[in-house]
Amino acid sequence: MISIALDAVGGDHAPAAIVRGAVDFVRSDIGEGVRVLLVGDAQIIAAELVACEADGDTRLPVVHAPQFVTMEEHPMEAIRKKPESSISLCAKLVKNGEAQATLSAGNTGACMLAALLIIERLPGISRPPIASLLPTETGRHCLLVDAGSNVDCQPSHLADFALLGALYAEHVLGIANPSVALLSNGEEDTKGNELVKKSRPLLQDLPINFVGNIESSHLFEGGVDVIVADGFEGNILLKAAEGMGKLAIVHVQRTLAEAQTDGERAVLKSALKKLIAAGDYAEYGGAPLLGVNGLSLIAHGRSNARAIFSGLRLATQAVRSGYVNAVKSALEGMPQK
Repeated sequence: MISIALDAVGGDHAPAAIVRGAVDFVRSDIGEGVRVLLVGDAQIIAAELVACEADGDTRLPVVHAPQFVTMEEHPMEAIRKKPESSISLCAKLVKNGEAQATLSAGNTGACMLAALLIIERLPGISRPPIASLLPTETGRHCLLVDAGSNVDCQPSHLADFALLGALYAEHVLGIANPSVALLSNGEEDTKGNELVKKSRPLLQDLPINFVGNIESSHLFEGGVDVIVADGFEGNILLKAAEGMGKLAIVHVQRTLAEAQTDGERAVLKSALKKLIAAGDYAEYGGAPLLGVNGLSLIAHGRSNARAIFSGLRLATQAVRSGYVNAVKSALEGMPQK
């Protein structure tokens, strides 16, 4: 039986959307053999379970958390001053082996710190990165590592990101021999800042399919499975991509409003639907923090029930894939830093 600790009170639409997503998941075929531990104020969660006609469902046990971290709180202060918060208790459930993964749409910084301080880093990993999926022209996503967890990185950190990302793409996403590229301002070996130039030989020495540098203009073509960057550049890239996606949707919507025939409108509506789906966070479910001794997924703060369902699906997939053990095995075979 797989157990996933879900922060039931974190997020803009908590607790209703969070509990609804959990109920829908355990009732689905994908959720067979999975328990979702609902962590938060027991009375509030119980009321939501009644509303969903799921009270008494043994697949949805409630773990009472007397404290709650708001979106506005400073992450470090929240973790230190609220050890019994839903975010901290989710991490403790993974640490104690009572759950194999945690999912939260709450305070992102607090979720990351809880994973780092409570679940803890895997031996040999000093800077766990966030991995985020980006849409491509092929319809298959590429994985961006790091999407914003670490700034001012060292070459050894980028090497860790590459290994963690490659293993995630292989085991969780099911991509055989995933290709890995280093984000740079040119594809040539001589291009890049000092960090890129010093990181490249480290990535070449890893037991991964490293294909060299990649420019940001080629990221969305779908020719590479994993993109490695420091968290500063990665986060800028991610947000720029989100902004460009919104711009494309706005232009299609304006063109649709000006369409003269039913045929034009039908084509534009189809294109608009595909554009929206490509950037829909609810389809991805959550971004994993890689390199910790367990699975920690961070969902979007605006997560609705469908997004929580998707996050639980991803968490289940990651647990079943044996990703954490695969990373441990890979690290054991690596030379000591």
